[in-house]
Amino acid sequence: MADYGVPADLDGTLPWSWAERRLLDARNFWLTTASRTGRPHSLPVWGVWLADRQRFWFSCASSSRKLRNILANPCVVFAPEDSVDVVSIEGVATQVSAEASHDAIDRYIAKYWDDPTEWPTMIEFLTSNAMVEVAPARGFGIIEREAEFATRATRWVW
Repeated sequence: MADYGVPADLDGTLPWSWAERRLLDARNFWLTTASRTGRPHSLPVWGVWLADRQRFWFSCASSSRKLRNILANPCVVFAPEDSVDVVSIEGVATQVSAEASHDAIDRYIAKYWDDPTEWPTMIEFLTSNAMVEVAPARGFGIIEREAEFATRATRWVW
């Protein structure tokens, strides 16, 4: 990002822990997919960052455009909804089975529902839908404040 004044050295770059905290704490994520022909589609989803596996996981309807796009073109971008402390991750999405998703489902349920009596219903709902896991390839961190933008912009590569 040299055209924006971002230096080539690593002084002042953001640590991965800064980005990971935002991925773990976010309630809503923007998910962007594209069809086989490149037609973009972007909508918010609920999801969980699995820090120990370095994966993002979400669920969607089996008939959704986002899943149809992923099956045709697995390249996606996801980002927590914050537009000031920005984290944007490019990766490859894969539909996964319910059996392979138990840990992610448990974390998802605990993140979004405080009442354990609701968990069985939500597990049933999630496992009746498509489950998707995203393996990151590249990530970007930007602090969208004038004093920090040019000195803190960071890219991570997996």
